Amino acid sequence: MSEGKVRIWDAQTIRVYKRLLGYTKRFWVVGVIAVIGMIIDGGGLAVFTKLLPPMIDRLFAEKDPVLIFWMPIWIILIFVVRGIGTFASSYGIAYIGRNVVNEMQRDVFAAYLRLPATFFGREHSGHQVSRITYTSEQVAVASTDAIKVVITEGVTVVGMLYVMLSTSAYLTLALFVMVPLIALIANVVSRRYRAISRRIQGMMGSVTGTVEESVEAHREIRVYGGQDHAAARFKDVTDNTRRLNLKIASTNAQSSTAIQTVAALALAVMLFLATRPFEIQRMSGGVFIAVLLAMGGMMPSLRRLANIQSNIQSGISASESLFEIIDMAPEIDAGTRTLERAQGDIRFEDVGLIYPRGEFEALRHISLHCAPGTVTALVGRSGSGKSSLVSLLPRFNAPSSGRILIDGLNYEEFTLASLRRQIAWVGQSVVLFDGTVAENIAYGELAGASEAEIIAAAQAANAWEFIQKMPEGIHSAIGQGGNRLSGGQRQRLAIARAILKNAPILVLDEATSALDTESERLIQQALQGLMKDRTTLVIAHRLSTIEHADQIAVMDQGRIVERGTHAELLAANGHYAALHRMQFHSQASD
Repeated sequence: MSEGKVRIWDAQTIRVYKRLLGYTKRFWVVGVIAVIGMIIDGGGLAVFTKLLPPMIDRLFAEKDPVLIFWMPIWIILIFVVRGIGTFASSYGIAYIGRNVVNEMQRDVFAAYLRLPATFFGREHSGHQVSRITYTSEQVAVASTDAIKVVITEGVTVVGMLYVMLSTSAYLTLALFVMVPLIALIANVVSRRYRAISRRIQGMMGSVTGTVEESVEAHREIRVYGGQDHAAARFKDVTDNTRRLNLKIASTNAQSSTAIQTVAALALAVMLFLATRPFEIQRMSGGVFIAVLLAMGGMMPSLRRLANIQSNIQSGISASESLFEIIDMAPEIDAGTRTLERAQGDIRFEDVGLIYPRGEFEALRHISLHCAPGTVTALVGRSGSGKSSLVSLLPRFNAPSSGRILIDGLNYEEFTLASLRRQIAWVGQSVVLFDGTVAENIAYGELAGASEAEIIAAAQAANAWEFIQKMPEGIHSAIGQGGNRLSGGQRQRLAIARAILKNAPILVLDEATSALDTESERLIQQALQGLMKDRTTLVIAHRLSTIEHADQIAVMDQGRIVERGTHAELLAANGHYAALHRMQFHSQASD
């Protein structure tokens, strides 16, 4: 949206801001104390200013002894009370602000956990991380800090206006020059802030994403000499962010300059009014000084009120971004049946899959029966649809056509949680978490497993050999993403996790791809025992690992083009035989 078309306080903006302020309701007691503190803080200066005329006229001109005694005490009391108000408002508003940020972060993170898998493929992970780390911080400024400024400075302005009117309504006429011009400046500034803030939200996601990519790919960057390219890319995104932040700073500076100019004009008008012959003869010095200081005290408050639009508009833009995620529909779970433990009979009936926001048909007319306790291997070239097919089982994606049956029932009738409990999954990209070996094997719903069960799973996955050599055994930390382990060790921990789950359906998506030949042989032996009473789908690159599968489905361009046992497919001399010859010759050449 262009800057000129940004609407500042339309109905949508008001709804967003009300919803944001709704996060502060739980802390209303602290809020009331903070508001009282703000009123005391803002009103204290006005009270002091109101005391100036008698202090100047009676204290110095008339030498009033009572006033001479009490005035210092009054001044001390005013500023002591104001100091208490300042502390109450500052701490109270900080307390509410941090709690609001905390709740917003938790709501966004909770939304991430329930959104469908397709969401995470639509945008860069940097934008998703930036919402938690940067965008959520902006809402505190709009929901709490801005309110503090509005109330404190608003009370100051109202108090000073009262001082001016009660002291000299005539001199207060100068405000008619100042107020309309300041309102116009605030409106123009608000529009610019809103437009720039929206662009900054997106740029921070780009910065986060660029850093993430460079950190994760640090080996490739060095091997391929990509330092200059990475540095140039980071420079581009940070330069754009710098330019946008400088626009904010420029707008702030222009706003302050304009308001100061307007204030100077108003003071000049006031001085002109005060020096008229009919007024100057009867006006005391105390009255003029009080009105002058009241207007001078009003100026910084008006400037801060105008500039607070920057924080409010940033917060509203941030809130819109966060609420958009919070309000997204979670992954569909229309199932009503709870699947206790499946027999493992899986049937794909004329299944097709078209990925959202794309017209590419990933799967076409897939029909495949996997009998309970059997091993089905999926082979084919990269991009043939193997991973897309197995991703349908836990309903990461929904079939665009056809249906999938588990134990004779449409699997959409089962609740997502109970369906996914039936599936153990080991993907080609190993996912480990920053924690201990035990926490990664007994992850999630497996956290109640005993040490003996964890060790048994590790032994079955041939992982115990390296685990027992670690300083604290299964309680040893493995670092972020398992960065303290080798690729083969990480893969074996993932397999141990699948073994511990003991699910009736097992999906191995090139699960042994990161293992050396010896480890692969040992794990294949362990998996043979694991597969006996389970329905297993194996995506395999090395055909030698699936020769004993009960059936092999050869996929090409989203279709199953051949199906049979290893011997049957070799005899058919088709796609599978060609793939087998290709690998055999490659291995023989090696």
